[in-house]
Amino acid sequence: MKILAIRDGVYGVKSAISNAVIDFSQMTVSVVAVVTDVVREGKPVVGFAFNTNGRYAAQGLLRERFIKRIMGADPKEYRDPARDNLDPFALHRIAMRNEKPGGHGERSVAVALLDIAIWDAVAKIEGKPLCRLLAERFNGGKWDERVWVYAAGGYYYPGKGPEALRAELRSYLDRGYETCKIKIGGAPLAEDMARIEAALVEVGEGPRLAVDANARFDETEAMAYGRAMAPFNLAFFEEPVDPLDYALHAKLAEVYAPPLATGENLFSMPDARNLVRHGGFRPDRDWLQFDCTLSYGVTEYLRILDMLHPLGWSGRRVVPHGGHLLSLHLAAGLQLGGCEAYPDVFKPFSGFADNIPVQNGHVGLPENPGTGYETQSEVWPIMQEVAAG
Repeated sequence: MKILAIRDGVYGVKSAISNAVIDFSQMTVSVVAVVTDVVREGKPVVGFAFNTNGRYAAQGLLRERFIKRIMGADPKEYRDPARDNLDPFALHRIAMRNEKPGGHGERSVAVALLDIAIWDAVAKIEGKPLCRLLAERFNGGKWDERVWVYAAGGYYYPGKGPEALRAELRSYLDRGYETCKIKIGGAPLAEDMARIEAALVEVGEGPRLAVDANARFDETEAMAYGRAMAPFNLAFFEEPVDPLDYALHAKLAEVYAPPLATGENLFSMPDARNLVRHGGFRPDRDWLQFDCTLSYGVTEYLRILDMLHPLGWSGRRVVPHGGHLLSLHLAAGLQLGGCEAYPDVFKPFSGFADNIPVQNGHVGLPENPGTGYETQSEVWPIMQEVAAG
């Protein structure tokens, strides 16, 4: 049981859009392939991963530190003899050797890529979809066959007014989504309120519309938006302020009664723990949106979930950020609250299986072993290219 090679490539998301903080036209992602010596159907098993939009490709860190550590390890260190498989926990420890605690910046992306690709390989070696492997090992064998998903869009495009926004949201509803999310904070409050009101015309009611400020607001702005939006009872008000300003989150939660959401820019279990300890978040209504591909991978995500339960949080209040198959597998296999979706943006690094439609706001998973990237016609050729070196 040995890892023969780890290969990576850098690709663009090619999305000419922006939110309240960043322009995605120059955004890049890393794609990783972990090649093993295990053979299935005449071919070596290869595990794949890519990181979510919002953080750039991690090629430098991958090549300078983390790939070298894994490739330099004795294969006996990372073999799981009980299962005759790779041990992703051991490989995670190997990758993090000689790394100081804290400092969960871009290295959390690099380690996540390797960890996720390894979990993909582990599931393929066992011949199971990743969601079922996770369910069997960590959720008593229970999983969700269909997962609630919401359509994330509503970005700022040049010249895009309320009518164009309504048309975009209508296209999501026509494709089976029932809840949509739009961006705020990139325009004055009055203009954003007009966008929200236009969106509500299409989706029909507040609980079917979420808004995302991408951590744009200071205290004054967050409070002003909160006061203006509260009567709508929106599905959630996402990332209203800086993700590490737990005190300000708590202050907003004292006056904004509808649901809040955050977590995609917290990259470790200790950061997630600080949020639920000190951020004023309410387990009965608020949402936690940690992103596996940005926060050290599946291994760390399991640690986050283990931390949440004793603090009064159900996994059903966790909805992974990212809008891709990995997040869908986590949501299904660990019975989380749902999954974000990007129907039209961040291609090809978004979306679910080509042949499984969204119906009544829910989507199913492919039966392929592993994460099932083979079912995505746009991303699979890229992954084959990376694996071939």
